[in-house]
Amino acid sequence: MTDITEHLSTIRERVRIAAQHAGKSADDVTIVAVSKQQPADAIQRAYHAGQRHFGESYVQEAERKIEALAELDIIWHFIGRIQANKTRFIAEHFHWVHTVDRERIARRLAEQRPYHAPPLNVMIQVNLEGEPQKGGVSAADVEPLARTIVSFDKLALRGLMTIPPAGLADDETAAHFGRLAALAADLAARGLPMDTLSMGMSGDYEIAIAAGSNCVRIGSAIFGERDG
Repeated sequence: MTDITEHLSTIRERVRIAAQHAGKSADDVTIVAVSKQQPADAIQRAYHAGQRHFGESYVQEAERKIEALAELDIIWHFIGRIQANKTRFIAEHFHWVHTVDRERIARRLAEQRPYHAPPLNVMIQVNLEGEPQKGGVSAADVEPLARTIVSFDKLALRGLMTIPPAGLADDETAAHFGRLAALAADLAARGLPMDTLSMGMSGDYEIAIAAGSNCVRIGSAIFGERDG
């Protein structure tokens, strides 16, 4: 059985060191445990090891787990591509969404967020390299979408998210993350809320933290490799 507690301890220490090198505290970096394709009992083990933020990519899978773990004070992050017919569940049950890339999706999330719930924290996914297999808007299209998002009372724009192309060397990955950080800084200078950069996964989170990330999405390094 994967030792989730030991893995989390290792990651927290590596995040602490990376944050220190970047002039930050470990408390400044949110670790989102990517629990897609993991059973509810694995999430429970991570929760009891002190993990609170969990990321899911598929609504149908998330429904079962959110229901099964409803008694736990988990902060749920949606990190997958968003289908328009799945927005209601996301709006009603998640706390964060990392992958908004269309005005239509933002509007549906805002309209479907329950009136009694706080605004849904959202990030814009940016596809810096224009990779057709990935979601995300181009850098040029971020500001118009950001201004639409901030016009919705039930959405809280928090920042940007990106996934670098596969197979990059470390310096190329760092440059990719640096471009997103620079874009966020430019948007912040234009008066847009930009307090969160969701960058970095199991293989590159230390590079991402060095480039300015304060939210890392880590799956296999916590739970082990998924089957299939």
